[in-house]
Amino acid sequence: MFKFRRQADSTFSALLRCRIAVVLLSGVSLFLGACQPRVHGDLYRIAGLMPALAFRMTSDSGRPVTARTYRNKVVLLYFGYTHCTDACPTTLSTLSRAVRLLGREAGDVRILFVTVDPVRDTLAVLRRYAAEFGPEVVGLRGTPASLETLARRYRVVYEPGAAKGELAHSSGVFMFDGRGRAQWLAPLGTPAPAIARAVRGLLDGSG
Repeated sequence: MFKFRRQADSTFSALLRCRIAVVLLSGVSLFLGACQPRVHGDLYRIAGLMPALAFRMTSDSGRPVTARTYRNKVVLLYFGYTHCTDACPTTLSTLSRAVRLLGREAGDVRILFVTVDPVRDTLAVLRRYAAEFGPEVVGLRGTPASLETLARRYRVVYEPGAAKGELAHSSGVFMFDGRGRAQWLAPLGTPAPAIARAVRGLLDGSG
């Protein structure tokens, strides 16, 4: 299963780096040209390639939230599930370390963890899980339809439906500035310092 997930991650990263060359605008295909550049050898620039942050979900506190709820915050959007034994805890731990590296600016960042397993991941389960990684992590849960819509919006691959074991899913982290605009993609394994540098750039307007 992990091999399958790594293959999905590889496909997803390749799609964003080189194969997202076509954008549909009013029914017309526009070729975007060459691959997007990296920053610090780890992240991929996705400004202009991905739509702005938009969703309707329920937070782990039980209240309805939308992208506007997190306006003026740098948002790190990650799709996963609490029963994941490898990519999810590793990625969330890395993101939490990156936020702590920001010092006083950490309060201006939110890590939104969208579960791709809403059947098993109840709000109570999400709340406990998010709390293990830090106050900046917010678990989000939606209906199967709203999850599918959000995943499609950002071209996220996941195995739908309830399962007793592991689910395959993409493991990239989408980074949005305070205006909700997509800016960077951090692939699985991106180190915390590189993420922190990119986030700091979004916070001070330089990145």
